[in-house]
Amino acid sequence: MSHTLIESVDTVIVDLPTIRPHKLAMHTMQQQTLVIIRVRCSDGIEGIGESTTIGGLAYGNESPESIKTNIDSHLGPLLVGQDAANINAAMLRLGKAAKGNTFAKSGLESALLDAQGKRLGLPVSELLGGRVRDSLEVAWTLASGDTARDITEAEQMLDIRRHRLFKLKIGANEVSADLKHVIAIKKALGERASVRVDVNQYWDESQAIRACRVLGDNGIDLIEQPISRINRAGQVRLNQRSPAPIMADESIESVEDAFNLAADGAASIFALKIAKNGGPRAVLRTAQIAEAAGIALYGGTMLEGAVGTLASAHAFVTLNALTWGTELFGPLLLTEEIVTEAPVYRDFQLQVPRTPGLGLTLDEERLAFFSRK
Repeated sequence: MSHTLIESVDTVIVDLPTIRPHKLAMHTMQQQTLVIIRVRCSDGIEGIGESTTIGGLAYGNESPESIKTNIDSHLGPLLVGQDAANINAAMLRLGKAAKGNTFAKSGLESALLDAQGKRLGLPVSELLGGRVRDSLEVAWTLASGDTARDITEAEQMLDIRRHRLFKLKIGANEVSADLKHVIAIKKALGERASVRVDVNQYWDESQAIRACRVLGDNGIDLIEQPISRINRAGQVRLNQRSPAPIMADESIESVEDAFNLAADGAASIFALKIAKNGGPRAVLRTAQIAEAAGIALYGGTMLEGAVGTLASAHAFVTLNALTWGTELFGPLLLTEEIVTEAPVYRDFQLQVPRTPGLGLTLDEERLAFFSRK
């Protein structure tokens, strides 16, 4: 029996404007940069994927430029000539040849899944075991750094029924100022919304012990990665002491990290990110570890555009439970699109397409316009 072969793997860097600056503890994003991946196969089918980081090297080990270079020079050539339908074999080949590079591998796996879904006439979610829901509740990150502006933004989101879960990016300011900011927003929103915080590792353990108690006592629902991922013993102590549940994010840079965190009892919630695990299939392995250990799940994001967001969404709709919802709002942060039809958000939910593959088509004209020359 003849196989459908991978004929080419191409990448392009795309810079897209955002609706406002997005302030993180380590970096302020003025735009979002995507690496769009196109895998062309011998049967004429093309799969599309996306690899996106937050803040480039300020956040992690991969940048858009390194992702593109490593795919173009190393990972892509390893796939050319391989069986396009055997995604497992393709990803094992990449895993043996290259360590790390989970962001790049995630985009490639997403493109292979998209192509296979188109080939079989099935949405990616069905290739991943089958969906148990058609939509996902989506949180919104309030990251202007201005309390009054964040409250106004949250109220608008509630009014138009787009979000009722809100995450605040803190850690860059003095701890007491950040606590005042968060508590004021929670007080303004009351029981109409869930308020969470993400510290992006910016507290030390002594700061976190007090801050987590204050946040928990003032109705904050979860605290994401308050201290360094390297301080595993501190994460365990904090998880035992905090009145609000602790969520691991930066601590999970691989499926193996997830296993060790679960074994140590270092977090009660895992943030699932396809980019951090190496793809939609890999992130489901992390989810299985969490489920076996009784750890709750949250569908995380690297603020991907439409392609990466739906690659995540197709994995997340197959999970038994997402206790803490998802954060797949990346496309809503952008003012421009590179797909013909943007993802649909309504009634606090992202609607996940049932059309073949990821359910997206690139807008060639817009892609060319925003591509980095």
